[in-house]
Amino acid sequence: MKKLINDPQQVVREALEGMAAAHPDLIRVSLEPKYIYRADAPRPGKVAVISGGGSGHEPMHGGFVGYGMLDAACPGEVFTSPTPDQMYEAAKRVHGGAGVLFIVKNYSGDVMNFDLAADLLRGEGIAVESVLIADDVAVESSLYSQGRRGTGTTVLAEKILGAAAERGYALDRLAELGRRVAENGRSMGMALTSCTVPHVGKPTFELGPDEVEIGIGIHGEPGRYREPLRPADEIVERLLDPILSDLPFRAGDRVICMVNSMGGTPLLELYIVYRKVAAVCAERGVTIARNLVGAYITSLEMAGVSITLLRVDDEMLELWDDPVHTPALRWRR
Repeated sequence: MKKLINDPQQVVREALEGMAAAHPDLIRVSLEPKYIYRADAPRPGKVAVISGGGSGHEPMHGGFVGYGMLDAACPGEVFTSPTPDQMYEAAKRVHGGAGVLFIVKNYSGDVMNFDLAADLLRGEGIAVESVLIADDVAVESSLYSQGRRGTGTTVLAEKILGAAAERGYALDRLAELGRRVAENGRSMGMALTSCTVPHVGKPTFELGPDEVEIGIGIHGEPGRYREPLRPADEIVERLLDPILSDLPFRAGDRVICMVNSMGGTPLLELYIVYRKVAAVCAERGVTIARNLVGAYITSLEMAGVSITLLRVDDEMLELWDDPVHTPALRWRR
């Protein structure tokens, strides 16, 4: 194992300390329990938007804390769900009096622990709603989830819902919008290599030198099938066909498209992938209204790619275009 770390047991703590040192204008970090929160929190009268999950998927979620996106993020240990006290304490820190919205990926530990935190907060009179992201078309269930896994749509939901909260949406309206986003997003990924969890010290799974895994999960969960490496265009078709047919996406639909590196895939290759995604969507009459190409939801150093399509309406596009300023995502209108 070759990694730029010190003690494998301190990887998350030291990364959080580094984030705090790198972005003091945007975020603050609590180490006991661990969570990242906006430097200007709480924002009175604004719904607090909070997400979280295991570390190792950076920049998700901590890199998306800031103006126009998340108020707080709760990182678990690598590939391990955060604990209820993290969500509870983070929510208490950033709650501005208008309630709390949890954005939760569909993994068993995440769902259970966010639910426990929500119960604790409601017991103190704080209104809480949750939006569950279950967008991975590769499998219906896995060792980590009941039903579909939550993947790339999470990033798009955090941006859209963060903008809506910034505009002053009430909690009920924000939750309804979040469920609409969740229902209209689909993702699928693949791996060229495994990754190595620091405290484990060996690859999560084995792939032969000429093998790829189609439908991989962000923790290294197995996908639909393993096959020989093919040209990029053929791999894109293998990922896009299940995505497009699942919702299904139809001619005339507008989408936000995210072509995402699993951590070890360079932009050179991501743009080759996006080139084919754009061509297939054009052939089917699906308009890519906005896009993201880069590393947004990773699996440590895994080489591979995921594709996310979110069918959008005018409201979602307006909110997508709203300003955002976080460590990992930022733009102006």
